[in-house]
Amino acid sequence: MVSHTPIDAENLPRTNILLRIGVLFLILTAVSVMWLSNLYFTQLFDNSTRATAVRQLSLYSGRIISDLQRSTVVPLLLSRDTTLISALNTSDFTTSSQRLISYHADIGTKDIFLLDRDGRTVASSDRTELGQLLSDKPVYVSAVRSNKTVFSSFENESGGRGYYFSRRLLSDKKLVGVIVVEVDLGGLFDTWSKNDATIIVTDSEGTILLSTERQFENQTLSQALSNQPVLSTMERALRATDEWAGSVADAYIRGQPLFRIDEKVPFQGWNIVYLASYENIRTRVNGILAFEIMGYAMLFALMFYILSKRAIRKSFVLEAESVELRALNNRLTEEISQREEAERNLQVAEQSLAQSSKLAALGEMSAAVSHELNQPLAAMRTYLAGAKLLLKRRRPEEAIGSFQRIDDLIGRMGAITKQLKSYARKGADELYPIDLRTSVQSSLSMMSPQLNQLEIEITETMPKSPVMVMGDAVRIEQVIVNLLRNAIDAMKMQNTRQLDILLVAGDLAKLTIKDNGPGIDNLDSLFEPFYTTKQPGEGVGLGLAISSGIAKDLGGRLLARNIKPYGAVFEFQIPLIKEDEIKAAEQANGRAD
Repeated sequence: MVSHTPIDAENLPRTNILLRIGVLFLILTAVSVMWLSNLYFTQLFDNSTRATAVRQLSLYSGRIISDLQRSTVVPLLLSRDTTLISALNTSDFTTSSQRLISYHADIGTKDIFLLDRDGRTVASSDRTELGQLLSDKPVYVSAVRSNKTVFSSFENESGGRGYYFSRRLLSDKKLVGVIVVEVDLGGLFDTWSKNDATIIVTDSEGTILLSTERQFENQTLSQALSNQPVLSTMERALRATDEWAGSVADAYIRGQPLFRIDEKVPFQGWNIVYLASYENIRTRVNGILAFEIMGYAMLFALMFYILSKRAIRKSFVLEAESVELRALNNRLTEEISQREEAERNLQVAEQSLAQSSKLAALGEMSAAVSHELNQPLAAMRTYLAGAKLLLKRRRPEEAIGSFQRIDDLIGRMGAITKQLKSYARKGADELYPIDLRTSVQSSLSMMSPQLNQLEIEITETMPKSPVMVMGDAVRIEQVIVNLLRNAIDAMKMQNTRQLDILLVAGDLAKLTIKDNGPGIDNLDSLFEPFYTTKQPGEGVGLGLAISSGIAKDLGGRLLARNIKPYGAVFEFQIPLIKEDEIKAAEQANGRAD
């Protein structure tokens, strides 16, 4: 049996009006909040997605430059191959193709081929190309006119575009042929085409050279995007919805809205364009909007319940109200399911973002490994050339010394990679007492080929007593070698070259390296990763950033300043350790052993 509450006839109309005003206010508030939320979170996630895309684009640009730089040195090395020069002089190419096939397998380029003085292919790692006449192609014409390695590209017989580094071969200062190395940039884009984003590289004139969308190549970017299929009525409506929501697309491919990011590639005036979908942004925003809709739906349900209860006073209406509430519960359940689906989509998007961050970290670590191994590799090549010359002159005892230095450098390279892997794990290396004077002498020995080649006058001032610091030899020598290498690069264009090395022990151990180069333009950005004043191909701007990080890890710091009238000074400061600390460290190392 249902009891009834007496109704005040005078207050009921006024109460109903207030309730209706409240419902209208709630509806307007809900619409406003969802509108503003959509604009705010769309902009927030758009900025986040674009920032991730910028990092990804930097990785793509760096990979292109890395592949080009790796291949640019190959023609220089092969132009000095006496076997190939002899084959061109004698016109005996019976073993030349096999030799190029061997080089191709070791280096990993797309193709290597040898042209005679008439521009005809006489040897190739791909035997199907033998006999081709390339005398009218840029790969031959540009190489003949220059005494350096030249870059060129042109469409080959198969209709695709090839990218080549070539260099002429001389015998007795006369042209005998041209060595050509083809870079496999097309294969790189075939790999990137598996990603969701569209990647495009254009030349200095705006023509598309490479693209994950192969049909875009050899067009301008505006032509490629304007040739997309006409959108249907539904697609145009969806596009208008996206733009109404604040996500104005930069381009469309197959009717899908995309945002665009451009970046200069430091090579031949190239430009790289990154086009990615807004789909991830809309999914995340829709998830938040679904949550807000559910909240307001619950509020609306409460308001409707109050209105229904005040309007229905009789027992037979209670059953209808129960039916309405059950239907509302079903709708809420459906909305909750939609929200859960949106949350699952959001988790997938977050996992994709985490993977992109891992790839960015991997790209930075790869660049660091390449940079730190470059100096030992250069020194090894110098010592190896010296050892060959000594062996030819029948001086094996001196050659053994060069081989020993090479062995030491191999050990150093292994220590560097071990240190970099430890850095990737964020683990701390074992530190032990080190005489800083020994590290300076070891670094000078490693850099002696470059110092001797440029005839640099060196002044060393070091104390007679040991300068003991806590660290590890590889990382400390890594800092000193980077400072010496920067000083050498700064003095290359000077007529006279003076390098002053000063080591003092006071409150701190201070190692000062002074050069008479032109000085440093931007001291504020000097220790930032990837900042460099060198030409493309000569450095990636990681040496000083890594060195500064090592100094901080060891409790010290790395400083730089300019001096008048010209020159620069780098100062490596690191805490000294006392005699009792040295003994404690040695005892700890003994227990560890």
